[in-house]
Amino acid sequence: MAYTFLGGVRLNENKHTATCPITPIAPPNMVALSMQQHIGAPCVPVVQVGDRVDVGQCIGMPPSGALGCPIHASVSGTVTKIENQLIPSGQVVPCVYIENDLENRISPTVVPHTTSLLETSSDEMIEIVRQAGIVGMGGASFPTYEKIRSAVGRVDTLIINVAECEPYLTADHRLCLERGEDVVNGVKILMRAVDVDCSVFAVEDNKPDVIAHLEQLCDSLPYISVATLKTKYPQGDERQLIYALKKVELPMGKLPADAGCVIFNAGTCAAVFDVFATGMPLVRRVLTCDGEAVEHPKNLLVPIGTPYRDIIAFCGGIRIPPQSDTQKDDKTPSLALELIDGGPMMGTAQYSDAYGIKKSTGGVLVRYHNKKSAPANICIRCGKCVAHCPMHLMPNELAASVKNNDLETAKHFDISSCVECGTCSYVCPGQVPIVTLIKKAKEQLRQQKTRNDKKENHGQPLHAQTPPTEGTAEKEEKQSDANTTAQGGAAK
Repeated sequence: MAYTFLGGVRLNENKHTATCPITPIAPPNMVALSMQQHIGAPCVPVVQVGDRVDVGQCIGMPPSGALGCPIHASVSGTVTKIENQLIPSGQVVPCVYIENDLENRISPTVVPHTTSLLETSSDEMIEIVRQAGIVGMGGASFPTYEKIRSAVGRVDTLIINVAECEPYLTADHRLCLERGEDVVNGVKILMRAVDVDCSVFAVEDNKPDVIAHLEQLCDSLPYISVATLKTKYPQGDERQLIYALKKVELPMGKLPADAGCVIFNAGTCAAVFDVFATGMPLVRRVLTCDGEAVEHPKNLLVPIGTPYRDIIAFCGGIRIPPQSDTQKDDKTPSLALELIDGGPMMGTAQYSDAYGIKKSTGGVLVRYHNKKSAPANICIRCGKCVAHCPMHLMPNELAASVKNNDLETAKHFDISSCVECGTCSYVCPGQVPIVTLIKKAKEQLRQQKTRNDKKENHGQPLHAQTPPTEGTAEKEEKQSDANTTAQGGAAK
C-alpha cells in the first residue's frame, strides 16, 4: 500500500535524468558565494579581497547570536572581489568571488571526527554540524543544527524525505542509488544526535529502484524502514509527509516535532556523513540540470557558488537560441529563456545566469517562455483549486480578496496556512496567478506587522527576536513577484 495525503495533483513528472549517473562538473574558473545561503541572517565575510583561501576554509559567519550557518570556500584560489548582490527575495547581500587556482588545496581545518559516536554527546554533534554549515538541502535551507537542537527530547521518529515530488528533479534519486550507504550512515548519525530509535525513508512509488536499494541496505537494520508513498505533488511537503505516514494533521504554526517527527532530506543526511567521515563542510552538492532548453540534461556534482552559466554550458548549452522581439513573422511567438533555481513549481526565477548556485539548489531548470502570451487571469469558479489544495484552503477566495486589497478577508480565509506549493495555479484553467497574489498579500501582512511592532516599541529597532520556525521562515525567503512564472505558470 502506498501512503498518501488528501488533495494535491499528479503532475507530468518529466524525470528525464532518472537514469543519468552523477557526473562531477568541470572545475569552474570562478565561484560566486552569496552570504545568504540559509534561513536567517546573512553571513558577514571574514575574508578580504586578495586573500588566498583553501577548500573548506570558512569565508563567512552569521552575526553573533543570529540564526545562520557558516559559509566555506568550495574551491582554492584568490578572493577577487566582495560586492553586494540583489537576490530574488529582494534582499541585497554580500557575495564573495573566488578565482579558482585549480590546485584544490584542502584547508588544514578539514579533519575527520575520530571519536566514537558513542562517546560523542548530542551537543558536540550539533556543534560539528553547525560549523560545517549544513542546511536543509531539499530547498528549505533551514540550518540543520537548529533543527536537531529543537527536536532533541521531543520526537520519536526521524523521517528521511526522498519524495522529490518536483518535476524534472532527480538529484536525490541518483544520490540514494549511488551513495545509499553514505545516506544511511548519515541517518545513523542523526538518530544518535536527536536520540531516536526509529527512522523511515519516505520514497514515492515512481522510484522502485530506490525503494529496492534502500530496503536492501536497511534489511539488517530493524530501526530503519522504507515507506512507499503515492506519487503526487506536493508529497514532499513536511505536513503532507507527516499526514501520509502518521495520519496526523499538523496545524499551521506547529513544527513536525509537535507531531513527534523530525524530517531531513537525503542530501542533508549525506552531508552529515561527509563532515563526520572526512571533516569536509558543505562545499558541494548534487543537482539536476534540465528543461527543454538544455541540450544534454544531467545530474551533476557541483561546487557551491558555481555560476548557472557554467552548469548550463557543461550540459551542452542552450538547445535552440530564443527568438528576438524584432522577428518579422508575427505569427511566431516571441520566446525568452527562463532560468529557475529549483523545480518548476516552487523554484525561484533568477535575474542572471552569472549568479552562483546555493546549498539549497536541487535543480537548475532552463525553459522557454512565451513573452507574447498573456494569461487570461479569469476565475471561472470551477473549484479545482479548492479540490486540490493540500492545506484544504479556498485559494479562489484568497486570490479574490487580494485583488480587492482586502487583507482582513484574506486572514479570515487563513492565508498564513498556505505553503505556496503552486498546486492551485497549476490546476487553474483561468490561469489566475493565485500563488503570486497570495505571496504578495503575505508580504504586505509581514510589513504591516513590522510597522505595528515598531510602533509598540516606540520606533526603536527590535532586538532578540525569536528565531523563525522552518515552516514560516522558509516562506519569508521565497521571492514575491520576481518568480511569477516560476510558480504554477512554469509548471504548466
